[in-house]
Amino acid sequence: MGPRRVAVLLLSGIALTDLAFRVAQVAVPLVVLAETGSAAATGLAAGATGIPVLLSPWWARRARQRVRTARRVALLYVGEAAALAVVPAAAALHGLTWPVLLVSGLALGCVEALSGPGRNGLLADLGDRLGEDRALGLLTVRDFFRRVGMVTGPALGGVVVAAGGGLVLLWAEVAAVLVSAALASLVRATAGPAPRNEPAPTIWHAVRTRPDVLAGWVTRGTGCAMWFGFTLGLSLLGAERGRDGIYLATAMTAYGVGSLVGTTLAVPLLRRLPVLPTIVAAWTVTGAAWVAMGLWSTQVVIALASVAAGVVVSVGNAGVTAQITRASVGADRRTLLAGQSVVVNASSSGGLLVGGAVLALLGPEHTLVVTGALTAVVSVGVLATSPGVRRASAAPAAPRPARRGRTASAPSPSA
Repeated sequence: MGPRRVAVLLLSGIALTDLAFRVAQVAVPLVVLAETGSAAATGLAAGATGIPVLLSPWWARRARQRVRTARRVALLYVGEAAALAVVPAAAALHGLTWPVLLVSGLALGCVEALSGPGRNGLLADLGDRLGEDRALGLLTVRDFFRRVGMVTGPALGGVVVAAGGGLVLLWAEVAAVLVSAALASLVRATAGPAPRNEPAPTIWHAVRTRPDVLAGWVTRGTGCAMWFGFTLGLSLLGAERGRDGIYLATAMTAYGVGSLVGTTLAVPLLRRLPVLPTIVAAWTVTGAAWVAMGLWSTQVVIALASVAAGVVVSVGNAGVTAQITRASVGADRRTLLAGQSVVVNASSSGGLLVGGAVLALLGPEHTLVVTGALTAVVSVGVLATSPGVRRASAAPAAPRPARRGRTASAPSPSA
């Protein structure tokens, strides 16, 4: 089976599961609240899911190196479906409790800690077989589908929930994941056998010799840590002004539209621009957009600034991925992709942990200004203190030898 067909099958499954997840997320808190009567329980499963991901640098180092074929991705999909099915099954039996939510979340987190980097690594390997820099193209297409789900999923979920189909949505997500498993299982082979003595590098070992990747992680991680100022800040701002949900809904819709545009521009831009300065510029503009929201908190400003942030963040995040795909292969690449996931999850979780206290102290407008300013300052500081990285980012990616008769002039899979 050719790499293009394999990529289509895998991307179809990823698109389906991403959309199903966004649709079902509308129903999860409502189902949990109805069954447990506890508002605190609504975030338990999602919170528990992040724990294994954050701890994955220690327990998953060797396991993630085994996810090298589509068949193993299919097995992980089955595990994901089993973990997801716990909540609707327990709800149908009126047995949804705190321990059940905790077990479901932890199980799902264990699977996702392996499946996410595994799928991304497999797509990157397929991209290498299609030609130079096609790994970035496939991962950008993958991100495009995720952002489509972000824009359309909540609206679809809201319609179904309004019709009383919350529990149906949870079962639909399970079914979508099983369909994705079936698509992945159709792939006969995607990689040769792993070398018996291939090392399983730690995340730090893989990144310490790649200062450009580390600089990208610092920049993106800072933005993720400050993200609560955007989401929680706008939510609180709307509540204070008697417009519950309006500001956040406007911002997230505009951000989603902008991110779709940015994703289509990412690969062409990153083939022409130095990568690290592009990442830094993206998060600097995002910080400035948050500052603008804090200083001029009107719905029009929030919408325009969110569109701009959506465009540039998509390009900046693709730049961090480009640093990984262009500078690594094999075990190092899978480790770096896993490390990127850990950085995003850890920094986002850390920001949310302190976000409530910061908002209570500063208020939403000042929080937007402070988080935006910090994001911009750190981003510029990363570039200013990394002259060697700046030169390395400006250099073109080293060409890889074509494989299986493919050449670097093959059409881009992101076209």
